[in-house]
Amino acid sequence: MKRNWDELTATSYTDTVAELQATLEEKDYEQVAEGLQTLFSSISQELKRALRSQLSRLMMHIIKWKIQPEKRSGSWAVSILDARENIEEIMAEKPSLNQQYLAEIWEKTFAQATRKAEEETQQSSKLDRLTWQEVFDDEYSILKK
Repeated sequence: MKRNWDELTATSYTDTVAELQATLEEKDYEQVAEGLQTLFSSISQELKRALRSQLSRLMMHIIKWKIQPEKRSGSWAVSILDARENIEEIMAEKPSLNQQYLAEIWEKTFAQATRKAEEETQQSSKLDRLTWQEVFDDEYSILKK
């Protein structure tokens, strides 16, 4: 029986796995291969979206940190740490989503983050870029050490 793997993976990964198991029990290996490929592709795309979203959130908070120093807060610092941790986890889960991939999406993501930061702060950003060090290495903390 022909299955609509695209629709199924878009609906539920759990249901997709259950359907793959049923298809395997039917010994319809061609359908199993197709379903696995669709599932793999769907999960990969979801991880890419999640990585882009986390990078955008991280950049946005760093831009806000730089353009509104008087409004810096612990929640901004925590958001920066949280986004960094999420990015690390995604990159560990899918090694092809690495520094090279981030470089490919860097400029577009920076532009999106700038628009969001400007809208949220109601201030224009004079930043024309963020470096890797600013995004992943510099410390953003309101704690006095």
